[in-house]
This record gives sequence, C-alpha cells and structure tokens, in this order.
Amino acid sequence: MKLPKTITILLLGGGGREHAIARSLAASPRTARLYIAPGNAGTSSCGTNVDMEAGNFGAIKQFVLNHGVGLVVVGPEEPLTKGIVDFFESDPELKFVPVAGPSEAGARLEGSKDFAKAFMSRHHIPTAAYRTFTKSEIAEGAAFLETLKPPYVLKADGLAAGKGVVICDTLEEAHTELTEMLSGKFGAAGSRVVIEEYLHGIECSVFVATDGEHYKILPVAKDYKRIGDGDTGPNTGGMGAVSPVPFANDEFMSKVEERIVKPTVEGLAADRIAYKGFIFIGLMNVGGEPFVIEYNVRMGDPESEVVFPRITSDVAALFEGIVCGTLDAYELTVSPLWAVTVMCVSGGYPGDYRKGFPIAGLESVATPAPKSASKGAPKSGDTVVFHAGTVATATANDVKTTAGSRDILTAGGRVLSVTSLGTTMEKARAASYATIDDLSFEGMTFRLDIGKDLEES
Repeated sequence: MKLPKTITILLLGGGGREHAIARSLAASPRTARLYIAPGNAGTSSCGTNVDMEAGNFGAIKQFVLNHGVGLVVVGPEEPLTKGIVDFFESDPELKFVPVAGPSEAGARLEGSKDFAKAFMSRHHIPTAAYRTFTKSEIAEGAAFLETLKPPYVLKADGLAAGKGVVICDTLEEAHTELTEMLSGKFGAAGSRVVIEEYLHGIECSVFVATDGEHYKILPVAKDYKRIGDGDTGPNTGGMGAVSPVPFANDEFMSKVEERIVKPTVEGLAADRIAYKGFIFIGLMNVGGEPFVIEYNVRMGDPESEVVFPRITSDVAALFEGIVCGTLDAYELTVSPLWAVTVMCVSGGYPGDYRKGFPIAGLESVATPAPKSASKGAPKSGDTVVFHAGTVATATANDVKTTAGSRDILTAGGRVLSVTSLGTTMEKARAASYATIDDLSFEGMTFRLDIGKDLEES
C-alpha cells in the first residue's frame, strides 16, 4: 500500500498536541489540504478548522467522503479507545481510507491500566508490582496497601483526563483515597483501581511510531504533571516539557529499546492486536534501569510541543510509513537543539476555572514556519506559541480569517504552550519565559521551574 503523492488529511483533536502536529503536517509537500476537527484558534493558521467533534464517527464519515480525505490522523485517545479504527475498517465506504492509530483492542493499553499491567507481565516488560481491586474488594485493597511502603500509588483503571493517578504519602490517606475512587470519584473510570508499588527515580516519556512490525523511536521528552513549582500540588494534564532528556543517553536508551520497545511491539503482534500508530511509554529511570509506569496510545501533550518542533524529516511521510507498513524505509531526522515548552493555564486549573478571557500579546510573537530537512534546520531562539484551549471570537466560523484580525479568548484549562529552541536547555528556557512575559490573560498561571531540575542534575 502507498498513499498518493499529495494527500488530503483530516486531523482529529483540538489541543496543543494537535496544533504541533498540524504545524508539521502543513510544512510537508505531501499535504495537499489539511483539515482539523475541531481545532482551535491556532490550528486555523495551519489548515481549515471543521466544527466537528473527534468522537462523532458518523459526522467524520460524511466529511471524509465529501472532502476526498485520504488519511485520518487521530490526536486524542478517546476516539481510539472508542474504536474509530475498527469503525473505518468495517465500513465498506471507509475501509480504504487509512487511519493512523491502533485498533480498539490496542487502545486498551491506555484505556485500561489493568489490561496494560497484565500485558507487561505477560511479555516480561519491567514495571512496578501491582494488584487491581473493585468496589467489592475494598478490604482486600486496604490489606494490599499495608504490604507496601509509602508513598502509595493508586490509579483509576479507565480514562480520567490525565488525572486518575493519585499518590498518597500516608497509609491513612491511601485508605481514604481507595474508598473515594471506588465510590465514584472518577466515575466509571474508577470502577476498578490499580494499586502499585512506588518507583523512586526520574520520569521520562519515550514515543514510538510503529506500523505493527517496524518502529521508530522519536525524540525523548520529560513532562511536568504537578501544578506547582517543585512538583507540588495536584496532577494536571501537563504544565510543560523538555526534549531531549540528559539521562536518556545511548546506554539508557539501548536498555529501553531491548527491554521495553521491542517486547511491546512484538507482544502486540503476538497477541494479534492491530497497531499502526504511536505508543507513548511513560518510563521511570530507577538507578539507570528503565521501568514502565504506563502506556498511552497517542502522542503526549505537552510533550508533542517539544517533540514535533525537533523532527526535521517529513511528518506526512512518517504517517504514511505508519499506515502503509513501510516505516522501515522512513528516515527520521531530528534537530540537535533543545526544546522547552511552558504551559500557561487558567486560574484555578486543574480545579474549577473560568474561561472567555481575551489573550493579549499574541500579535507580538513572530512564529517561524516549521523547518524540514529540505528547507534548512530550525534555529536557536525560534519560539512557537501553540494554542491548547483557545477560541477565536467574532470570526470563529470564518476559518479563512488571519490570526491578526481575530480576538482570541481562553477556552480551556490549559490555554497556551510556549515552545522555544536553543543550543542549550538554559537558552531554550530563557526564550520561552521571555515570550511569556509578553503574553497575558486574566488569571494566567504557569510554572517557573520547567527544566530546572534537569539543569541541576
């Protein structure tokens, strides 16, 4: 299978990850036309936003057929866990339109923590010891907690918008949290709770593109989940990210590839699980040894905002390799520059927050066009403001209007992701924070220490 020389692409999603993917796809000579559904105020500068939700399969079908879409790229996890790939493959009108993403069975690696842990155990992939409990097993869960040492890790089995992992410092807190989670704190996602031992180390995110047989390891990143400086406060969807990661050197990544990446790809094939997409492997570096914390079945956010700006090879060709089974022929090239992104969020996030506030300063940020291998390398000092939770007013439905003539408002908890490139991490950090000084909206909050721990390590 091979895609046409130029392709009409539909990208599903509307966050910072999708803006980063859209920007790279828009730079490809392979992209004839790019649609983003639903997109945001930033993605409209890369293609055409479509007022269509990523989970509305019926509407997506009609759009694909009516607009000659030749490739569908899925950004968020929800359409994947709901089976969009299977939907396309089982529909006689859609089955010849490739979708970059795993089957519903493959998406269970993210959709069910228990399934993922069982998969790792079955294929001898290093991970923390664990057990899974239901509401009728609260007493057994409490007893298992008492066999562990603090802190205690509790995970809602299902999807909980990136907030279903709770770390408790005391046994009393863990008992209370277990009861609350199994009593509906995270809704259906918490009908089962995975309790696992706490791994002491430093986290990083490894991203793997696979066509089900071959794979490419993309730039490694480290994200920052907690809302406050020094990794304090509740977990969020992500407050910033850095790429590359200093400790993810050749020796460490060799262990990751041999012990985790290869067994994961081979394990999916052995289990006869169709998987053509991204595998996001959340890792813990425990004294130089890699352990899997979790799998996600799509690119991370905000990690995408540092990964894609560093990829200088053709991203549309990357997706072609994924869906056509020819990924072994794709030559991945990556900029040696550092990338640091800092997320600007609404006041109150990750709890209750207000939205609809004007964003000032965007017009002063000159966003450079993405560079491919054929157009010259990215430059140190380049800064891109990726939109995550934004909406354009007055002309919200006029996708042809330029960003400069629109009023852009906040429309989510995570609003903007400010990414800069630099020859050192310090230079990239400084450029991102300097740009943030020029941006503002009511209640804007951001961490001041993204990447600081790696500078000091």
